[in-house]
Amino acid sequence: MYEIYCKLRDLKGLKDADVVRGTGITKSTFSSWKSGKYTPKNDKLQKIADFLGVSLEYLRTGQEPTS
Repeated sequence: MYEIYCKLRDLKGLKDADVVRGTGITKSTFSSWKSGKYTPKNDKLQKIADFLGVSLEYLRTGQEPTS
């Protein structure tokens, strides 16, 4: 999931600091996520997805929901 986030972030020309400012999620949360110590909860993932302009499902799986 972190790889999908990085790809989206890079495609939009953003840095983690931009996402931190845009979502209010702490830098330490991103660091823990990157290292694999922590997976953000749904509310934080939704903030990230909204900021990046994708669905929560896409952020999780790299695919849009099929329903």
